Amino acid sequence: MPDKRVNSKANGCLLGMIVLVGLLIIAALLVPQLIISRAENRFGPGSAELSSKQKLYFSTLVLAQSRDLTEPVDLNGGDVDLTIEPGESVPSIAKKLWQAGLIPNQAAFRNYLLYTGMDTSLKAATFTLSPAMSPVEIALAIQSSVTADVTLSILPGWRIEEIANSLPTSGYSITPAEFISSTSTIPDGYSFTSCITGGSLEGYLYPGSYILPRETGINELLSQILMAFETQVTPELRNGFTAHGLDLCQAVTLASIVEREAMQEDEMPFIASVFYNRLRNGAVLASDPTVQYALGYNPAQATWWTNPLSVQDLQVDSPYNTYVYVGLPPGPIASPGPAALRAVAFPAQSPYYYFRAACDGSGRHLFAETYEEHVSNACP
Repeated sequence: MPDKRVNSKANGCLLGMIVLVGLLIIAALLVPQLIISRAENRFGPGSAELSSKQKLYFSTLVLAQSRDLTEPVDLNGGDVDLTIEPGESVPSIAKKLWQAGLIPNQAAFRNYLLYTGMDTSLKAATFTLSPAMSPVEIALAIQSSVTADVTLSILPGWRIEEIANSLPTSGYSITPAEFISSTSTIPDGYSFTSCITGGSLEGYLYPGSYILPRETGINELLSQILMAFETQVTPELRNGFTAHGLDLCQAVTLASIVEREAMQEDEMPFIASVFYNRLRNGAVLASDPTVQYALGYNPAQATWWTNPLSVQDLQVDSPYNTYVYVGLPPGPIASPGPAALRAVAFPAQSPYYYFRAACDGSGRHLFAETYEEHVSNACP
């Protein structure tokens, strides 16, 4: 007859094992959620790009390294300027911060960036940081592109409105309307002051990148841009303009046309030579960009440079229409860059009177001495 006490003991052991396994299963299910929940409560939600296993892994790490993420290195430390380069890796940034005495633990900082997903949104810029900031605060700070200095880039061939429209993304608090209004004021003391026509600085806003404090006002910004023109348009260039019978005002106007006509810098001296030959011959310049400038903004194309031009466009009655009026227009049509200015100062010596775009889409031009040759250069 079976011993009931043995069976009872066996059943009790089995039940205990079942309970233990059940508890282990529950723990296996609940503990990861508890770890993730604790990490979220302390450091915010983990990146949505992490898998479940990765989220648990990095949650565990940031909790274990909590002190190295939340406590500053030095509450009395001074400011440190630190530059993050474009494309710089997370390990390199963490090492740079550690070497600058801004964080206590490189690995902990990298783990926090990976946990939050901030590793994908670091900004290339120069930041003012402090060892009195916690590593978490530093990580948040370098997510922002708000820096002490900001950059306005003026591209060759831009007209004033295009420069103004780039301001909202430059970091300056100057509005496009404020910029346009200020460029209608004629400044004193510049070599080109007498050139200003129609109350506009068109053509004299020298292309380049202007890096100034974020709080820079319109007057200081314009001063920097205009001074760049004064220093970059050298005596050598000015003497070149004079040698070809142009004063500064005329030279900048012609250079602005060359800038808009050319797609390749090496063709600029030849394009300048065509216009010089036409001017000497008393012929119209017949330049499309001058007509585009006269037409202004094209809302249908969302551009200031209508393309293509219609026959009706070429007949617009404007002193800037060089198909209708002989000689140079009243003033520049855009900001010429250094290559266009140099092409006007030192043009090629050529017999050409015509040019048109090549048919291969290269952006280059075919030059011609006679109208018949010019016609034969037309695309089939």
